Amino acid sequence: MYGDDEAQASWTASSTFQDPSKDLDLSLGDSFTYRNFFDHPNSYVSNTNTTYIDLSSDTNKLSNPHDRTRVSSTSNGSAYLRPHSGYASSSSRARDTLELPPRSVRISQNTNRPQSALTSCSSFTDQEAVSPRVSHSTPPDSRPPSPLRSSDLPIPEPTLILTPPRPTPSLIPPASQSPSSSPTTRQLSKLSAPSSKTSNTSLVPSEGEDLDAFHVRSTYAHLNATGVKGDGYEEGVERTRARARASRASEIRAEAALAGPSEKTRSLEAEEVNVLSSLDRYGFFTVPSHDRLILLPSGPLHKRLAPVRASSKSVPSHAVSVRSLPAASSPPKEQMRVAKWGRMMEVRSRDRGGNVESWGIKASKAHKLRRRVYKGIPDRWRIAAWEVLMNRYSKSGSEAIVTLGDCYHEDLEKPSSYDIQIDLDVPRTISGHIMFRTRYGLGQRSLFHVLHSFSLRCPQCGYVQGMGPIAATLLCYFEPQKVYAALVRLHDTYSMHAIFSPGFPGLLQAIYVQERIMESKMPDVYSAFKKHMISTTSYATKWYITLFANSVPFQTQLRLWDAYLLEGQDLFVAMAVAIVWVYRDHITSSSANFETILSLLSSFFVPEDDNALLSWIEQMLGDKKLRSQIAQWRQDWVQLVASGQDGDALL
Repeated sequence: MYGDDEAQASWTASSTFQDPSKDLDLSLGDSFTYRNFFDHPNSYVSNTNTTYIDLSSDTNKLSNPHDRTRVSSTSNGSAYLRPHSGYASSSSRARDTLELPPRSVRISQNTNRPQSALTSCSSFTDQEAVSPRVSHSTPPDSRPPSPLRSSDLPIPEPTLILTPPRPTPSLIPPASQSPSSSPTTRQLSKLSAPSSKTSNTSLVPSEGEDLDAFHVRSTYAHLNATGVKGDGYEEGVERTRARARASRASEIRAEAALAGPSEKTRSLEAEEVNVLSSLDRYGFFTVPSHDRLILLPSGPLHKRLAPVRASSKSVPSHAVSVRSLPAASSPPKEQMRVAKWGRMMEVRSRDRGGNVESWGIKASKAHKLRRRVYKGIPDRWRIAAWEVLMNRYSKSGSEAIVTLGDCYHEDLEKPSSYDIQIDLDVPRTISGHIMFRTRYGLGQRSLFHVLHSFSLRCPQCGYVQGMGPIAATLLCYFEPQKVYAALVRLHDTYSMHAIFSPGFPGLLQAIYVQERIMESKMPDVYSAFKKHMISTTSYATKWYITLFANSVPFQTQLRLWDAYLLEGQDLFVAMAVAIVWVYRDHITSSSANFETILSLLSSFFVPEDDNALLSWIEQMLGDKKLRSQIAQWRQDWVQLVASGQDGDALL
């Protein structure tokens, strides 16, 4: 499935797809594109020499070039599928609950909001001249140190070149910039990258780099060149968890799991065809059930948010459970909305080959944008629409994306003290999806690289586990460098910096706003929380940290993200209030207690009607008076923090 630099696209559209006489129906919807199975030796080099193969079952010509499957004529491109959603878990490595790893203590003399990074790169090396050095120590629950000596490191193949030749010294941080590690617990490399212009820093440890972290980084770099066998079908072989040198049997298994020359040209086997036929339209494996699935009924959503008292009739403390997730099917009006979005969008720029580089909204249709976003962006337009929404909200353009893409590639060659923790989180963050099923497959490598580079972006934020589901969702639509650019914009302009900073100040601010809305609109619910001593952080932390990535079905999550990229951080406060609004009678029930309420709000929510949910949120955020109050409550929280009175301000 993968090959050398001269190889053509690694997984060709076989006769299984080309022969119309085949009975197998592999039409998985617009969101599932077969281009995501292509892997390439060098993901660091962009390639514009491409051929487009239209695999759509629609005989009508699509108005959006994103509908076509992109097959690189060399082996340097990359393509991506849908990411993990917490409800689709097919691996024992998956987890239902969010675990926030212990945060390293980081001290910065500049506590102001970081300058927007849309036009410049900033990393450990780049920031040394303008700000004090901030140390990142590997989180305590990362993999223990390896006893390997520098001489035990694997010797790279002399012909293995992963990046274009570049001067090395500028990429090697001095000793004072290396991630802090205790000399009694970590063995640091005394090697430094050679000065040769042909050296590759992913294969040579930087001076002072932790050897365990280097082992992780170099493993992903090596596998990005070779690929792995059965990507998407097989579980894969673990390569970075063992502390000591692997046994010979493990080495043999690892070597056998590398992709061979015939992997990229062979036909699909029966087992692989069965796997493909079992996927939903987003590329997830069909799963029969999920822990604590409950219905989010649409009835309460037909009434707008307004001050209300608890119902006088008896209501059980538990909600209606759901046995399985609903099938991810195409919305009834999707084709009609595809046409409407096609008439609303316009091309803003093209590359030299005539391919669309950026989109915009026609001025005559701009007044329809908000309503159409809440009705749901058609999946075949989601790539273009999300870019437009982020550009509008961040007031940036395609030039910023190109600049951030360069930053992404540069940071791939720099060490990060978070690499071990990222590697631990990658396989358990995204299991259940065909792209991310295989250990060290294309999806897992892409996720690692994005999180690695992003962990170097902001010294205050570094890396936290909640970043994984967000990056994985973005990988469903964008190449890694664009995912990195999107994360930077979420960090800088969508207030995710405050969410991810030590102490999670943005999370606490959102919870404060949520509680003020509950207190003013649902006083009985607010009193019930106080009575049972239930803090909002006990059930809502996961919602805000992961942007509801593991709390609702994937298709619902996409609808929420459509509105989030339009509205900003208030969207998820509105979603949190909507959940409490729907279950307000259960929360205030006479039979409710601490356990029943917390179990209810920690469940996986399956909306009865996504349209009703999004319409309710649209009406809530369309209330100008309430939006003004939300802005004021955010300012009130800032003042409480400044005066040291925030400790008693939350439930």
